[in-house]
Order: sequence, then C-alpha cells, then structure tokens
Amino acid sequence: MKNKIQIINDKICPLEFAVNAISGKWKIPIVWQINEGKKRPSEFLKGIGKVDRRVLNQHLKEMEQTGILTKISYPELPPRVEYSLTPLGEELVKSLWLLNDWGKLLLDKNNESERS
Repeated sequence: MKNKIQIINDKICPLEFAVNAISGKWKIPIVWQINEGKKRPSEFLKGIGKVDRRVLNQHLKEMEQTGILTKISYPELPPRVEYSLTPLGEELVKSLWLLNDWGKLLLDKNNESERS
C-alpha cells in the first residue's frame, strides 16, 4: 500500500491498515455493487457513475491484491473477466452495514441540530 501505516508498539495498527485497504473514492461503491453478485468491469462503469475506467481498474487490482475481491478470467473471445467477493470481502460488507447504520444515526443527529 502506498499510504504510510502507523506503527504502535512495533505493530501495525489494524484499524489504520483496514481503512487504507478501502480508501479511495470508488472502493466502497465497488463493494456495494459487487455485494449483489459477480460483476464485469463494464457493469461497474454503468452502476457507479462517473468513475474513470483506468481508476476503476486500479481499484479492482488493489482490492484483488488485498484479498477483498477475486478475479476470474475466462479463456474466450472476446475475453471476459468477472469479479466477486472473497470471504474476507464478505466480512467487509458486514462491517460496512454497521457503518451504514452509524451513518444514519449521524445524519439524524445532524438534522436535529440544524432544526434547533
């Protein structure tokens, strides 16, 4: 990973390591999209919006290297590639749902303070 990882007591901080693994503008949307099932790169481009193909490919490659996604290449013409979540990626989805719930609480609190 390109980002510097904080070391605490000669150990890598797990939280910072995890956040670095999913940092990047499009990684969370990629995980949400792929949670619905296997996806081809063109499906990500349609489902995510303004993501650039080059950036998408870079994020997919990084997430594959991290162990969040698996890539299957089919030996056919034209070439076909599909991505799916690994068991580690499925665990990430569980954590993201918890973060989503926390985000709802945060939004509610923010809306309450704006009304006051």
